[in-house]
Amino acid sequence: MRDRPVGETRATGGRGGGSGQYAGAGDLLQLVRTGRATTRGALQQVTGLSRATVGQRLDRLFRAGWLREGAGAPDTAGSPLGGRPALRLEFDDTHAVVLAADLETRHARTALLGLTGEVVAESVGPLAIDDGPEAVLGELGVRFAELLRKADRAPETVCGIGLAVPGPVDSETGRVVQPPIMPGWDGYDIRGRLRRAFAERTGGPAGIPVLVDNDANLMAYGEQRVSYPRCSAFALVKVSTGIGAGVIVDGAVYRGIDGGAGDIGHIRVPEGPEGSAALCKCGSYGCLAAVASGRAVAGRLTEAGVPAASGADVRRLLEAGNPEAVGFAREAGRHVGEVLATVVTLLNPGVLMIAGDLAGTPFLTGVRELLYQRALPRSTAHLEIVTSRLGERAALVGAGTLVVEHLYAPRRAEERLAALGV
Repeated sequence: MRDRPVGETRATGGRGGGSGQYAGAGDLLQLVRTGRATTRGALQQVTGLSRATVGQRLDRLFRAGWLREGAGAPDTAGSPLGGRPALRLEFDDTHAVVLAADLETRHARTALLGLTGEVVAESVGPLAIDDGPEAVLGELGVRFAELLRKADRAPETVCGIGLAVPGPVDSETGRVVQPPIMPGWDGYDIRGRLRRAFAERTGGPAGIPVLVDNDANLMAYGEQRVSYPRCSAFALVKVSTGIGAGVIVDGAVYRGIDGGAGDIGHIRVPEGPEGSAALCKCGSYGCLAAVASGRAVAGRLTEAGVPAASGADVRRLLEAGNPEAVGFAREAGRHVGEVLATVVTLLNPGVLMIAGDLAGTPFLTGVRELLYQRALPRSTAHLEIVTSRLGERAALVGAGTLVVEHLYAPRRAEERLAALGV
């Protein structure tokens, strides 16, 4: 069930315009966190609640450690109800932390994050996705414990875990659905295994919330929240070992009905010298990922006498200015640009971000060539085509942000406050 917005009517006995709006402690927290109302008086004005009721509900948030008053920082706008300036209310982002992990095909990045997205501690190391979920998620438990020790944080301060995976995810269950490059993961209980790994390795609580989503979705969520919060239609394309896209519409991840939205790597490319003959990891021929992914470019480089095994190898060759890598990356960008012409015409985004191992000038040049050639001028008139701002941390920041937005949403916050006994 979705959270009830602040403006949804429910009898509360409040005053201030007689609006009768519902505004529990979770709603007040949301107003403060989003900056819509940051003083007691402003909360009264927005919600229509009495001063006493606002005070009672804020007291719950103070006792939970979720809110604080800005030390010596008066609100220069003053109370909307008159009187002397009031201290500004702030979300206390020091009371908890979030653990996040970003799984690639051959390595994993893990981080301990603050509630506003800053990285407290981080690690990256080899971890093969095809070792299977039992081993991979168990190893994440080990790495989470190391991060907590490194940051000198108690396991009890972790409020949730976010995980990015390179495959389609059913957001209701947290399970991957027929992932082409994750053998052995289809339908596996990722949440349950990661909870056990966390509890076993850290000694922390066994029922910690775990959220799982596709890596491109979380990259898009992190990038949009940090750099383009006002963009109502944002699309990110990740081109690494595979190809995937994340779409943010009106501030929310668009996942489709079962997590399959954005899987553009398996769109068939037009017939050509590479297209119809290229075998994809999904078992089909001619998929975009089979001709334009980091793996595909690495294969073409190897055939040309330049050894490369993955998108990461291609990135290193591009950074070194290897002419063969530059040429193949540009050609891959043209293939992706042709597909993106349709995507842009359908979604009409304000920002199209290219991320991943191939997201450099040669690839971007190829994308622009075909995209602007094939898409309707109206679809691209106000389009920004950019590269990643957060880099390799994008999925981690997105995963952490998703956890925080979930745990502190009004209805969920009310449930957690009740569980805390405040």
